[in-house]
Amino acid sequence: MMITARELNRATLSRQLLLEREPLTVPDGMRRVVALQAQHPASPYVALWNRLTGFAPAELDAAFARRSVVKATLMRITLHAVHAEDYPVFRAAVQPLLYASRLGSRFAAAGLTPADADELVPELLAFACQPRTSAEMQAWAEKRLGAEKKDGAWWGLKAYAPLHHAPTDAPWSFGPRPSFVAAGTGPVPEDGEHQALRALILRYLAGFGPASVADMAQFALVQRTHVRTALRALDGAVEQFQGPDGETLFDLPGASRPSAETPAPPRLMAMWDSILLAYADRSRVIPPAYRPLVIRRNGDVLPTLLVDGHVAGVWRPAGGGIEATAFQPLAPAVWDGLAEEAQSLTALLSDREAAVYSRYHHWWGKLPEAEVRML
Repeated sequence: MMITARELNRATLSRQLLLEREPLTVPDGMRRVVALQAQHPASPYVALWNRLTGFAPAELDAAFARRSVVKATLMRITLHAVHAEDYPVFRAAVQPLLYASRLGSRFAAAGLTPADADELVPELLAFACQPRTSAEMQAWAEKRLGAEKKDGAWWGLKAYAPLHHAPTDAPWSFGPRPSFVAAGTGPVPEDGEHQALRALILRYLAGFGPASVADMAQFALVQRTHVRTALRALDGAVEQFQGPDGETLFDLPGASRPSAETPAPPRLMAMWDSILLAYADRSRVIPPAYRPLVIRRNGDVLPTLLVDGHVAGVWRPAGGGIEATAFQPLAPAVWDGLAEEAQSLTALLSDREAAVYSRYHHWWGKLPEAEVRML
């Protein structure tokens, strides 16, 4: 069965609750969208505002506080917000990645080995049975290993050990100085990594499918050979499609795949929104010409205008409203829709942080000439 590029786009929007906001609780919404990138504390809030009917930021505050939604280093070695029930399997699936990325480099340069990590992690988690600041974690490492090893040890362990970020501060639950608490998950069982990767792939397809092997590998930052092995083990649980370029795509039977003609409303997407980063082929959402404008070389991913399901520009708070920069001509009805979204977003931000993302405004000076409107 073939699927077009536009059908892929509409499938993504449907799975990510971007065709129509839905009346879900915050935890249920998190389950539906699978994972939200959370490098910036505000981004999960803006992402859920885009997706849930009547989203109240206090509901996400409460979910983080009671840990029904958790923030942790997971896929692509980046911070994500996920449903608490998803965390153990996601963590197990990416454990080999965390092992390879965090138990070498500065950890090894401090004279520490993976065997040392296996010994240190249970002790660290016992210490983190209650929230601990980075300074407290480093003090623990210094007491345990000495001053010359503490920095390298904490650099490796803060991502490798199963730790959640603990809420610390307003306006977005997490402040600039992180605090950590033990996740409460035990060691990964034998063959658990393989089982977990299969489970992660199924969750990924539920939230982002249809997708290629390269897309799945990009999302988790795992080797494509491991994805192919997992897909073979999932034979019967997934079905195949032929993508617009002839590549093989995988999806869950019966998953939502709306018509290519399904209308897609305009949206003001958060920085690092997951739909911009969850694929190897990002053209299903980002026109190739715009990719270097919204995904900077250092990894910053700007807050974008989504028009007809595709990136069409960027936005930032300014002058008590939203400044929208369009990379292409937009119809009056589209500007009206963006203005309505901007009014709602401005109300959300005014209660929390009206100038959110202001530290990234230097990127606007590097944008090409475009139409700019205050909304």
